[in-house]
Amino acid sequence: MFGAARSALQLSRLRICSTLLPIAAAQRPRNVSTVSFEPTIRQFLVKLSEHQPCFAMNSSSVSIMHEPRIFYQTLLSMIRKARHRLFLSSLYIGHEDVELIDAIHTSLRESPSLHVYIHLDLNRSTRPGPDSTANILLPLLIQHPDRVHVYLFRSPKLKGIMARIVPPRFNEGWGTWHPKIYGADDTLIISGANLNTSYFSNRQDRYLQFTDQARLADYCFSFLQAASTFSYSLLPSPGTTNNYVLHWSDVHTHPHHIEAKARQALICLQNVHRGASGISLVKQPDLGPSAHPDAEDDVLVFPMIQAGLFGIREEELCLSLLFRELSAQQRYSIPPTSGYEGPLVDLTSGYFALYKPYQSAVIDSRLACRILAASPRANGFYKSRGVSGRIHEAYTLFERRFMDAVRSVGAEWSSNSSDVAAGVRLQEWQREGWTYHAKGIWVRPTPTSTPALTLFGSTNLNSRSANLDTELSFVLATRSPALRQRFAEEVEGLREHARPWRGQDDSDEARRVRLGTRALVAFVGGML
Repeated sequence: MFGAARSALQLSRLRICSTLLPIAAAQRPRNVSTVSFEPTIRQFLVKLSEHQPCFAMNSSSVSIMHEPRIFYQTLLSMIRKARHRLFLSSLYIGHEDVELIDAIHTSLRESPSLHVYIHLDLNRSTRPGPDSTANILLPLLIQHPDRVHVYLFRSPKLKGIMARIVPPRFNEGWGTWHPKIYGADDTLIISGANLNTSYFSNRQDRYLQFTDQARLADYCFSFLQAASTFSYSLLPSPGTTNNYVLHWSDVHTHPHHIEAKARQALICLQNVHRGASGISLVKQPDLGPSAHPDAEDDVLVFPMIQAGLFGIREEELCLSLLFRELSAQQRYSIPPTSGYEGPLVDLTSGYFALYKPYQSAVIDSRLACRILAASPRANGFYKSRGVSGRIHEAYTLFERRFMDAVRSVGAEWSSNSSDVAAGVRLQEWQREGWTYHAKGIWVRPTPTSTPALTLFGSTNLNSRSANLDTELSFVLATRSPALRQRFAEEVEGLREHARPWRGQDDSDEARRVRLGTRALVAFVGGML
């Protein structure tokens, strides 16, 4: 029996790889020099390219949106213009987002060759009630059964008796499908935002658009196709128009035991696309006769999968490498008697509870690091009912513990100092009537320069993202002065609403951490 299961897994892996091989074969290998990129990040880029797929492009194809309403209007425009493929990956789709669903209906009617691929989290999308995402998508599936493909990922962490007794909503604590990719033909938006009204109006996130980038779009589409091999299909229930079924197509793999299959599929995806990109980064300017004329390639993008449940930890390896290289640059380039002139790192997360290895990397690097976290009132769970109403308290507790660790080694960058200093400064984001969901990292080679590198995507940079959720994030490096300036404006736009961290202020009702919350964190802290 086990031999048959292994054979089935190997066959599945071969099928996935065989569908991707033509992509690799179509690309011409080429070298890209990093000589014109910032010296601070050159070594990091070369080392990263040895492990991750890399896509080179011109900065004119990269746009940064700052407002959720612009993100929404751009997304609707992409959907309406899609002609061949529309692929949407999110945690869920909100029941009130009628305009978005209508836009998909319209595009399907107007473009007979269009196929729609939607990838969501199963537990989040099938909550009981008529307003579930699954029920909202039923009309699309019924009207276009051959052109709409909906896949629902279920975390295999929750299994056995626990899978039967944990109620809906709480079952999401054992892991979710978290990538946020929105693609139409060869244009993409990569974000941390879900498809829900608040994310289109007053929930701040990050939004990067890549226009006419076939290779990057093919990669993201392939990533979702690989994930579909270990996900359920959502189908209309036979003989009825008001119900659905969840179909599991793999007779050789139990849906609660997908770890090996998922790992093989994702590793194969990365290996194939690392060859498909055809890019080899080199530090020397003289590339020889095989060199590609890369004068137009002033942007490099590296996708990273973090899927701790499947033993895939690319984001973790990337951040360890990044802080190690930046720390080395800081040590070897700064005279001990001078003011701080090393790299400046901006880090943000709407759910700030840094994964322990990331905490160590930030603190031990002795770089200047500004951290922006959501204030309690900007936390999406603030004043929620039941247990979720304690989540903002839990993040206050995480922040206190982090700052205790910072202060214990004398690594705090004083909030009273107007000068940039080696160490950590924690601030909180608050804007009246808004919540905060942005996440990512920006790296400036010096405090007075503009960002040359950014990390963006779905990760919250916490233990949950590292160990439970399935994440897709990206590192982007650029030598374009104009794009670097736009990243500086993105950071400063977020920081317009930054204020000093008030996590120790127990007189603020929003900052009180009740004893029950401490018990909750002790019990399920890694799920938050």
